[in-house]
Amino acid sequence: MKKRIAILGSTGSIGTQSLEVIRKFPENFEVEVLTAQSNADLLIMQALEFKPNSVVIGNVNLYPKVKDALAKEDVKVFAGEDAVNQIVESENIDIVLVALVGFAGLKPTLRAIEAGKEIALANKETLVVAGALVTKTAKENAINIYPVDSEHSAIFQCLTGEFHNPVEKIILTASGGPFRLKTIDELASVTKEEALRHPNWNMGCKITIDSATLMNKGLEVIEAYWLFGIKPAQIEVIIHPQSIIHSLVQFKDGAIKAQLGLPDMKLPILYALSYPHRFETDFPRFSFIDYPELTFGKPDIEKFRNLALAYDALEKGGNMPCILNAANEIAVAAFLKDRIGFLEIPDVIRKSMLKMDFVENPGLDDLLLTDKETRRFTESLIY
Repeated sequence: MKKRIAILGSTGSIGTQSLEVIRKFPENFEVEVLTAQSNADLLIMQALEFKPNSVVIGNVNLYPKVKDALAKEDVKVFAGEDAVNQIVESENIDIVLVALVGFAGLKPTLRAIEAGKEIALANKETLVVAGALVTKTAKENAINIYPVDSEHSAIFQCLTGEFHNPVEKIILTASGGPFRLKTIDELASVTKEEALRHPNWNMGCKITIDSATLMNKGLEVIEAYWLFGIKPAQIEVIIHPQSIIHSLVQFKDGAIKAQLGLPDMKLPILYALSYPHRFETDFPRFSFIDYPELTFGKPDIEKFRNLALAYDALEKGGNMPCILNAANEIAVAAFLKDRIGFLEIPDVIRKSMLKMDFVENPGLDDLLLTDKETRRFTESLIY
């Protein structure tokens, strides 16, 4: 039987690549639901091609446009945040691919888990913000969460067949972004255009800036903690500029397993959707001949302070990762609008982490309030 898929955030980078994967395997996958926030034109094009049962446009002002465009199609059209949260409960969905950006992924992910849907998670912020709540809910509902991030997919693949063997540490690789060789003085004057030119990956604006500041790797450290149930001290980050080794696992006997491949998100997307099977593909193949040198180094946390802030948030626990994430989202948005400089991003985040009220065991309402209040305070720091 075909696996029926809901893609939350179908017009973004991960969403569009997911549809590329589905397009290659029409006998295995079927699109049941597509959602987008504001890109109505692309959502309409996707709906016309894939004929989902339903689409949701988050921006309610764009509902008439989408509704009119699909009036002759057998596609239900809904609008608004509540519609996204409700649509994931549809009995016709087998797996929900969460490709939303930022905090927006939390509520629909929880609703999908509670409705008994498998999760393919490309939204790392969901586990960063509410890792304890999400993993507890998944366990209670016997739901699997399949990681889509290339690094976490790599770890998952390395652990397949090894789940009962003790892990010594997980090693997350980071390209280092476009600024890894710059000095702190040079970082003070980098522009958003420079920051958006990632050397290896083609990603959305927010995650590309996070990669340049190493916050993306910090968020992945927190996500790995919740996905794989290990201690923060067992998660190491190394710089690997070629982005060929996507991550590694070292076991207690000293053996290391790594997952390698070209920097292409379609493979981890396919693995999350097809697990435990591997489908034959025509994706480009990696060759050691084309990469005679693979290099590695330590991250410079004096230059890239966001990575250290993420480790601090993880060690503190409670709602601190939620504070970290909310402050980062506001700071990145401000940088993209030329309101703050590159080096001010970690300054703003640190001030928010020091100021906001700490909650040791937050529930969903606590996290929603923390997110709201942190955004308000962080915005007040930016002039």
